[in-house]
Amino acid sequence: MRLTTRLQLSFMMFLEFFTWGAWFVTLGTFVLHNLQNTTDNNVSTAFLTQSYGAIIAPFIVGILADRFFSAQIMLGIIHLAGAVLLWCCGNMTDFGPFYGLILAYMILYMPTLALVNSISFRQMADPSKDFSVIRVFGTAGWIIAGLIIGKLGWEQSNMLQLTFKMAAVSSLILGLFSFTLPKTPPLKKGSRIDIKEILGLDAIGMLKDPSYRVFFISSILICIPLAFYYNFTNPFLNEIHLEAAAAKQSLGQVSEVLFMLIIPFLFRRLGVKWMLGIGMLAWGIRYLLFANGDIDANLWMLLVGILLHGVCYDFFFVTGQIYTDRKAGEKFKSSAQGFVTLATYGVGMLIGFLLSGPIVEKYRTGPDSHDWHAIWLIPAGIAVAVLVLFLIAFKDKSSDSSAAINH
Repeated sequence: MRLTTRLQLSFMMFLEFFTWGAWFVTLGTFVLHNLQNTTDNNVSTAFLTQSYGAIIAPFIVGILADRFFSAQIMLGIIHLAGAVLLWCCGNMTDFGPFYGLILAYMILYMPTLALVNSISFRQMADPSKDFSVIRVFGTAGWIIAGLIIGKLGWEQSNMLQLTFKMAAVSSLILGLFSFTLPKTPPLKKGSRIDIKEILGLDAIGMLKDPSYRVFFISSILICIPLAFYYNFTNPFLNEIHLEAAAAKQSLGQVSEVLFMLIIPFLFRRLGVKWMLGIGMLAWGIRYLLFANGDIDANLWMLLVGILLHGVCYDFFFVTGQIYTDRKAGEKFKSSAQGFVTLATYGVGMLIGFLLSGPIVEKYRTGPDSHDWHAIWLIPAGIAVAVLVLFLIAFKDKSSDSSAAINH
């Protein structure tokens, strides 16, 4: 790959995830503090837009980008439209109009995650070697967005509407830049539209394998406690007056990069079952740390809980993607990844977002206070329960470390 192309793709990834991280991390705090008469249920409702976008995304990419329009053109148009929606979001003071805008935005944005991957893969001779080097710039974009929010003190000064303005500018730049990206024409132009293929349902036969079925169900269930983290970590940290909460949350992405680098070495020694199990255990430990942490003597608990993000995410989701790829075989590789993404970010997170809001609202103790100890014990218990069920039921003898890593 030419250096120019590598730089283009790296900048694309940086802006893609900077745009998302610029507002998504602090969304819960924005809903509670910048919009009028909102509750914890409104936080969950706002985050639900991610699940709706994840469910609708395959149709947009599978039908339009795969058959009618070049990926870089679609990426540019979507981000230009997204810039307008994000700017308008920053001007909202009522939840109703804000929700309509952010729902429209997430339906547009979620397909771009597949588009940037598609544009990248099509320029690479060996994606297994080149993609991670490009993708890490996306994580860098997310981290820098959090650091900017923390440095400028937008959480403490109740100026989180500026996060949407910052994201809008980033989206505008990416929208214009996309038209300069390498041409990525549709690969299935003229082919018939197959809904089963678009949703990844061609891979549904994989559920006949008992071990994969256990993994699949566990993937949905573990996304329920995951939703608590996305929804309420930032409101929690700001409520207990942790300074520059969004900046400190970006430590989770730093951890993600570091653990991504060592996964191949751990894979050889632990195998699929224990990699997945450690990932689930990390979720339970993280929430126990949050339940008992504070900004004084137990500040270390909060920071360790954030730093566990690399284990929580990489050990379960990255390992799960590798396991799915191996189980699918050549015929259903793409469908299988789409299928498990639909299940996790679509169905699993949907359930988690629906449950977390009412639970947090139940433990509200005042206008700006909650019983966070009780709240965090709930997702901790769910994560541990899923872990126990998984360890008992998962019996895949072929998922030993050597088979997994050599595939």
